[in-house]
Amino acid sequence: MDPKKVARGKKSKAAGSQFENRVRADLEEKGWIVDKWTNNVSDSKLVKAKAKWAGPNRPMMMGAGFPDFVCFRTNLDSGYEVIGVESKMTGELDKLEKEKCVWLLDNQIFSKILIAEKTKLKNRVLIVYHDFKIKYRRFL
Repeated sequence: MDPKKVARGKKSKAAGSQFENRVRADLEEKGWIVDKWTNNVSDSKLVKAKAKWAGPNRPMMMGAGFPDFVCFRTNLDSGYEVIGVESKMTGELDKLEKEKCVWLLDNQIFSKILIAEKTKLKNRVLIVYHDFKIKYRRFL
């Protein structure tokens, strides 16, 4: 294995984790109750996400579900609003993730799915949220 690629991978994973924490803090600041989503879509059904091997002498990564977060808050009109949020530094989903989003929305697991994207403005990190239905309208 190339040590440069290993170092780049570690740095990238740490940056993604840090961004995910920022997204969670931002959503909580905006009044959402946020929890890690520990389910995934497999064979057109909702299943518990499998734990991932993190390496020797490291705890297993639990709950690597899709999307990253389930968020809810009270809504005067309908009681509760429940959304899913996926954190992506680039803001782009791959084909499988898009298919999972479509399934989750079609089966009314979430009222909407937001994609959190990292943007920079004058050396400050900003989080921009895109509604899946609007961003990937052609995919639906």
